[in-house]
Amino acid sequence: MAETETATSPTIQKEQSQGYAWPPWYAILSNYREPSIRKACWQLMNTVLPYCILWVLMILSIRRGYPYALTLALTVVASAFLVRIFILFHDCVHGALFRSKGANTFFGYCFGVLVFTPFEDWRFSHLRHHASYADLDARGFGDIWTMTLTEYEESPKGKQLFYRIYRNPWVLFGLGALFSFLLRYRMPTRKSAHKERMSVLFTNLLIWAVVLIAAWNIGWRTYLLIQLPLIWIAGAAGVWLFYVQHQFEGVYWSRKREWDALQAAMEGSSFYNLPTVLRWISGNIGYHHVHHLCSRIPNYRLKECYDAIPALQARPPLTLRKSLSTIRLKVWDEERKELVGFR
Repeated sequence: MAETETATSPTIQKEQSQGYAWPPWYAILSNYREPSIRKACWQLMNTVLPYCILWVLMILSIRRGYPYALTLALTVVASAFLVRIFILFHDCVHGALFRSKGANTFFGYCFGVLVFTPFEDWRFSHLRHHASYADLDARGFGDIWTMTLTEYEESPKGKQLFYRIYRNPWVLFGLGALFSFLLRYRMPTRKSAHKERMSVLFTNLLIWAVVLIAAWNIGWRTYLLIQLPLIWIAGAAGVWLFYVQHQFEGVYWSRKREWDALQAAMEGSSFYNLPTVLRWISGNIGYHHVHHLCSRIPNYRLKECYDAIPALQARPPLTLRKSLSTIRLKVWDEERKELVGFR
């Protein structure tokens, strides 16, 4: 069955229906939406197969009594492939990895079990994110909790302390990763419908089935020594990627009445210019401004699209080194129109 999901977010569709003046180059984006079954299958092979092989090696390293440091080293490598699996999951959410809706849904559920994330429920939250990112009046779905400076200053001391703890990098990228993937995604997103709630239940049952089968065959100790650090490292990397995509110096945020779809995509999303290896691991998600302009472009065509349209290349890149400074950004100052620290 052919895909029916549109190329852009609901908000951009609304802008289009109201006669929003998109630049001439915007229409070219649709040339890169077409999925390639050959590339999609190749990504399955070069991502899932090595991940499974690494699991076998980690199991053998524990069973044969090798130092746990060796297992952890293999875990770091495996977590890189798990991040890439999440990118494939993300493409399935947008109906971009395969042409078939059924294929995207089937593999979306399969990947969802591996990354401990329910497909339909995360899709609901993530598409809401695409429709509301950079809109100060529509925060709270699929985003990093961000308060305005005024909201923070007018909040009770207890809420300020909680927000400070939440925005602490050790919590946000450390404990936050474990909380999200092990606990948060075990419950439905607020305002989700029956379909999304059932996907959470079904995914939870599948995860427990996999856990019990694994524990039966390799033992609880072996399973936990591998799975816990694996989901933590991969989860922390995933949270970091999502963070820097919308939390950086010069980022665009606006109230709904002034919100601009093109500006939100081009300035509200980063171009994270990563080294080649990290770009491969992260499935080109660093071309995030391109992704938000047209979410149906498969990950394996994002760079191709970026290279073909000069206007996309005008976006100043966020380098790996420069991205580290984004950790100090905590609240949005509406007067200065920029993210600032607590001080």
